[in-house]
Amino acid sequence: MHLGIVAVLLAGGTGAGLLWADRGGTGSAPESGPKVRQIAVVRTDLSGSREMQGVLGYDSVRTIRSTGEGRVTWLPDRGARIERGQPLYRVDERPAVVFYGSTPLYRRLDTPGSVGRDIRVVADNLKALGYDIGAQPAPGTVVRQQPSAGDTAPGTAGPGHGETAPPAGASPSPDGGAGRGTDASQEASPSPGPSRSTVKEGDGVLTRSLMSAIKRWQKAVGMEQTGILEFSDVVVTKSAVRVSDVLAQPGDEAPGDLMTVTATTKSVTVPVESLDMGSIESGQKVTVVLPDRTTVPGRVAAISTIVQGQQGNQGEAGGTGQTKTNVTVSLDDPDSARSIDSAPVEARFQGESKKNVLAVPVGALLALREGGYAVRLSGGRLVPVDTGMFAQGLVEISGRGVSEGTKVETTA
Repeated sequence: MHLGIVAVLLAGGTGAGLLWADRGGTGSAPESGPKVRQIAVVRTDLSGSREMQGVLGYDSVRTIRSTGEGRVTWLPDRGARIERGQPLYRVDERPAVVFYGSTPLYRRLDTPGSVGRDIRVVADNLKALGYDIGAQPAPGTVVRQQPSAGDTAPGTAGPGHGETAPPAGASPSPDGGAGRGTDASQEASPSPGPSRSTVKEGDGVLTRSLMSAIKRWQKAVGMEQTGILEFSDVVVTKSAVRVSDVLAQPGDEAPGDLMTVTATTKSVTVPVESLDMGSIESGQKVTVVLPDRTTVPGRVAAISTIVQGQQGNQGEAGGTGQTKTNVTVSLDDPDSARSIDSAPVEARFQGESKKNVLAVPVGALLALREGGYAVRLSGGRLVPVDTGMFAQGLVEISGRGVSEGTKVETTA
């Protein structure tokens, strides 16, 4: 049976081969065609990888602004690492201390019985720093609060100061936390009654025990012991931060931009066009090539898609916008890049891999006129083959009459 072949340019992986046309069925290449040599079919492992350019550096860049009135009296050095419980800056010698969490302080915490996620941040951090905060009311507890702290000292009992009422159907307990244990008073509220809040999952309650813990913490960090927190007293971050740049200096007026901070670990950010994402997925193995050509293993830690809208006339939003994707790669050994603050790097994304398959150079493939591919044996006979994975200039093949060591022709 005659197998007709046509001239095509095949590209796969990193290799390409120019194939010739055989119109007369003689099995010989035209004199003007590409040079031909013979190679043996090999049995090997194939691994597809994609190489992209990225930037190694500290991620999660954030600008820190002072929210309190006064003058800046202290700032950390560039490159300093600031952890939970340590001051990030000082205004009028009052420290702004780092707490870990996701909800910033957005109000003055001075009302016993106040409920909210910002209070949970305070409670969790003081507990992590070793302070006894007492027990917190359980979700579902109804908490009574006064509109202000009044004349009663934060550490003392008083009507409405952090009082709790049990959830509907529950028996009152001495601690006001439906049996969970809190120091809130069960005294009846005077008329008119105080406002009430129901504790939700993730909320904290400003109990007297927590306010007492705040007083002890204030003494340790050099604040006046009031048991009251101003929202400027705490800077909430996800974790420890590294000071990447200092934007102000002691003596400057606050508020204003003071510094930029980043995460303390390095990662690689790879901008990828959405159409080029292919099979990149979270957890995928990546090899990072540093500027000195050493390699560091890593994994895809995050994939974030950003849609940038186009602007119409007179600043009106319009157009289809442009979608871009940032792939964040974490290093398995962050210390391997300790000496590099920021640098362009190469990221090799590990793709599909196959073991123990038959393979030939891509240039050995001949496209058949009737469809599919063939290889030409050393004697000139064409053998149809099925193709599989393309990688590193090779292509996986299978078919009758093809085995390891079979001699085939390929372009030189």
